[in-house]
Amino acid sequence: MAGLNKVSVDDIQAKGKKILVRCDFNVPLKDGVITNDNRITAALPTIKKLISEGGKVVLCSHLGKPKNGPEDKFSLAPVAARLAELVDTKVVFAKDDTVVGENAKKAVAEMQDGEIVLLENTRFRGAEETKNGEGFASELADLVDNQVFVMDAFGSAHRAHASTAGVASYVKETAVGYLMQKEIQYLGNAVEVPARPFVAILGGAKVADKLNVISNLLEKCDTLIIGGGMAYTFIKAQGGSIGTSLVDEEKLDYCKEMLAKAESLGKKILLPIDTVIAAEFPNPIDGEIAVDVCDSMAIPADKMGLDIGPKTAALFAEAAKSAKTVVWNGPMGVFENPTLKKGTVAVCEALAEADATTIIGGGDSATAAIQLGFADQMSHISTGGGASLEYLEGKVLPGVAVIAEK
Repeated sequence: MAGLNKVSVDDIQAKGKKILVRCDFNVPLKDGVITNDNRITAALPTIKKLISEGGKVVLCSHLGKPKNGPEDKFSLAPVAARLAELVDTKVVFAKDDTVVGENAKKAVAEMQDGEIVLLENTRFRGAEETKNGEGFASELADLVDNQVFVMDAFGSAHRAHASTAGVASYVKETAVGYLMQKEIQYLGNAVEVPARPFVAILGGAKVADKLNVISNLLEKCDTLIIGGGMAYTFIKAQGGSIGTSLVDEEKLDYCKEMLAKAESLGKKILLPIDTVIAAEFPNPIDGEIAVDVCDSMAIPADKMGLDIGPKTAALFAEAAKSAKTVVWNGPMGVFENPTLKKGTVAVCEALAEADATTIIGGGDSATAAIQLGFADQMSHISTGGGASLEYLEGKVLPGVAVIAEK
């Protein structure tokens, strides 16, 4: 298994122990109701394993970005209610503005083996959580008698926070959960020992977000496909006219360097050859919009590119279908719009039909694959956008680094 030599939940004895599990319960809420519980169900294998073996399981997570300490709209209470419907054991929600105060201590003290306590939103502690505050990290560990910490929140593993990394130095045992194991297995194998041809597809808005990813993937993959808003900076770097399309003027030289790097390594970079254009960005984002298609190198001065064109969709699809490993991060256009989703749909269809390991690297591409109905046709959809990007960059993730080696 590439990229992972860490103690896992399979290596620890849970019976009778208090175990702190960092989950990613950062679920979307509307009027206090969870609109998508994927992140809760993704955590269940680890949770069920630990409770079935008689562990006293204390769960923690952040939710949203509370700015001024505790805010009811960011409470994890709805998560606790949903979790109670999904497991066959007692779930207690420890509502506690300090996360580890008297309510939390009482709930944990009264636990029986095989039961669950969910703590309140870790970000209610403000800077003490996000800046890896030693005080909060130590208090979290004290809550489970400094026994066991399991990291199972891949979506937060790139952050050195108290609940993702800091707490590990205050407990006797550390391990990764099944979700972390799966994420690192898929992404690690894809980057380190891919079945070839290995095709990487990058989209989304900004080149700046994916600078190091582009450079690192060029050394690993056989073909790099670039679509979405970031493609226009590459097209301009090649001398194309891009009208009012999104462009990062400061990254033109970088794009030229990457094109030269691909040539020197004998790798292919595929860019859009035709583009769906409009007079302006759709407002509302899913509203009707008048579009046309033109050559990607000759976008009219008063028009902007908002999706890849049909010729490009066919070109990208052909490359994807020929692959044995595909990693995709970032949509091909404004996929939220019915008229401008065609390029992203074409990539989804190509990956669904490919005889390949297909990995969606979180973020907007994961949302697109799920919303467009292709989720069950992919090998793996990452739960972490930023974390998967940093992993693809070749960075060490703090939430992985703190877990004990086997």
